[in-house]
Amino acid sequence: MLIDTHTHVISPDNVRFPTAPLGGHQSSWSQERPVDAAGLLLAMDKAGVDKAVVVQASTVYGHDNRYVAETVAAHKDRMAGVFSVDVLAVDAVEQISRWLDAGLSGLRLFTTGSTMPGQAGWLDDPRSFPAWGFCEAHNVPVCLQMTADGIPMLRGLLRQFPKVRVLLDHLARPQLQDGPPYELAAPLFGLADEPGVYLKLTSRNLAGAASGQSSLEAFFAALLQRFGAKRITWGSNFPAAEEALPQLTQAARDALALLEPADRSMIFAGTAQLLYPALKGAAHG
Repeated sequence: MLIDTHTHVISPDNVRFPTAPLGGHQSSWSQERPVDAAGLLLAMDKAGVDKAVVVQASTVYGHDNRYVAETVAAHKDRMAGVFSVDVLAVDAVEQISRWLDAGLSGLRLFTTGSTMPGQAGWLDDPRSFPAWGFCEAHNVPVCLQMTADGIPMLRGLLRQFPKVRVLLDHLARPQLQDGPPYELAAPLFGLADEPGVYLKLTSRNLAGAASGQSSLEAFFAALLQRFGAKRITWGSNFPAAEEALPQLTQAARDALALLEPADRSMIFAGTAQLLYPALKGAAHG
């Protein structure tokens, strides 16, 4: 089975789903190559992707998760959804409950990105603690779009909420070009001692792992030694990534071909199903 844990959908209906991007301006990728729900399904079929996690496009819709919810509701057999809320708001817990009740499976916090450069400092704001406590108590995975600069804040949160599970988009964007022993990425690898930290491996990371003094072989050896395959999952970042989904999928298959079959199976499906039980079940087709 092949599960893609990082896809986005953009509605062609700007009236029903108006843009309200975090950071105040819409991401360029969503304007240049938007893909709606039908387009995502078509791309999945072409790429041989059985199931996908549709992640809220924060750089388009901010915290308005209606299109993600509508998309997932129409394709429950193949999709799970991740929503976004303002965790500093007084009604954050109510909003989390609202989107869980709508059929979505996880929370996403967007602390940096194309429309919000730099690492935001609000990640560990005490106003967010009720939301973190709710996610810990209800086993809601929290997807984090952050950089390595946010790791100290994350460690503080994990001390306060030790049972919460967090999934780092793009592995928190580590610098890998120095190669083994990956001193530039030491903050990331240091998180291996936090059992609730999971890693989302994307094309950004595969490119970085094959650059400079690094190699895919060395990178995966270090990553698997520290985290194990059960804490790593794959996501294409389609269509934010420039390549088409079949290309992104094939690149991931080629890169992970050097791993043991059991490790590949976990990264391509097993870990995703642990984090998002809605993805369990037979492969498509």
